[in-house]
Amino acid sequence: MMRFFQSLSRGGAAALLLIAGCKTAETGEPPKPLSADADRIHRDIAWLADDQREGRGTGTAGNDSAAAYIARRDEALGLTQIVPGTYLQRFTARSAEMAHEGHPEGVPSQNVVAMVPGTDPALRNQYIVIGAHFDHLGRSSAHASDPDAKDAIRNGADDNASGTAAVMELARQFAARPARRSIVFASFTGEELGLLGSQWFVEHSPVPVDSIVAMVNFDMIGRLRNDKLIVYGVATAKELPAIVAAANVEPKLVVSAVGDGFGPSDHSSFYTKGIPVLHFFTDLHDDYHKATDDAPKINAVGEGRIVGMAERVVRAIADRPTRMSVVRSAAPVGSAGSREGSNTYLGSIPDMSAGDVPGLKLSGVRAGSPAALGGLEAGDVIVNFGGKPVTDLYSYTDALYAHKPGDTVSVTYLRRGERRSTMVTLGKRGQ
Repeated sequence: MMRFFQSLSRGGAAALLLIAGCKTAETGEPPKPLSADADRIHRDIAWLADDQREGRGTGTAGNDSAAAYIARRDEALGLTQIVPGTYLQRFTARSAEMAHEGHPEGVPSQNVVAMVPGTDPALRNQYIVIGAHFDHLGRSSAHASDPDAKDAIRNGADDNASGTAAVMELARQFAARPARRSIVFASFTGEELGLLGSQWFVEHSPVPVDSIVAMVNFDMIGRLRNDKLIVYGVATAKELPAIVAAANVEPKLVVSAVGDGFGPSDHSSFYTKGIPVLHFFTDLHDDYHKATDDAPKINAVGEGRIVGMAERVVRAIADRPTRMSVVRSAAPVGSAGSREGSNTYLGSIPDMSAGDVPGLKLSGVRAGSPAALGGLEAGDVIVNFGGKPVTDLYSYTDALYAHKPGDTVSVTYLRRGERRSTMVTLGKRGQ
């Protein structure tokens, strides 16, 4: 499909847009948005998550190859360069982890950024950023859920080739039908090392940060199951709940709208700057950060439905006559957003859609894990861990990481409203 994009001249694309505009003028009806192309989405994910990219680790040849692939797509679509002379926003990626491993100098890497200018002269100098990270773990086992696999390639088809493919598909849609405000398409590197690329973007933004009216992030949207979609950040602007609800048209997705604008993904870098954010997410699964997160497991048709909903959300924000009313909140104290992590292991799988449930609701437990041996099941809600109250994911993570492998701790949980307790002996991640 890349040959098609490369052979489509900018003049030919302009002619197609002119023809579409004429038809709209003749009928007097507003143009309908383009449908998301599930085949194109799957091909992009398969290319990005191919073994030849070796997991797209930041600073590797596979990561550079992925960046070049995205940049070629931007060029083929005729997107505007907002970094002078290039689609690449180059920087040196540095993290505490690299310093601990003896590489304080970091590694050269790059974000990929491009823009579709807005059509309204009064609004085109305001921007919506559509973003996703394209890096993954590569061959590193540092943050892997299967460190026993050692230097196996972890392709990250869902995390986050799926989000990257969504950004490219939305770029195609908005290039064909621009909005009133300008849309910036950003593919970030270094997310797995601590949101490095998105933090660099907001600190060295190619557009004025105070002119960014919203950021929409896609991270792990390739495993839609039972039509369930989680959308974080709906409480970061007063208008967002209604916008998200209106964009969920038939056949509807089962949307869990969660208010929090912080979290361990790139939208958090923007919300810290006072920018309203949304994060689309189809929840964790057993292949998370493992060598088994591969393209054949992607639900491309489901992702296409998510992209369709996201296009309606972005267009509603982009075409509003006024900016949204931002709602600011303090960042939660805790380690849930940290990538330094811990090797203490319970085997719980959080239900990330249960944002309003006090405690930590489980969507499942891993077979043979300490959680399973302790009798915990899907649907249980952990409310106390080792004597510390658990009110959300952050407090749970703090309580878990306060212990070390081999510790025996008490866990209090609710099962169908009944309060129960059990003792678990914590394991070591990867064993």
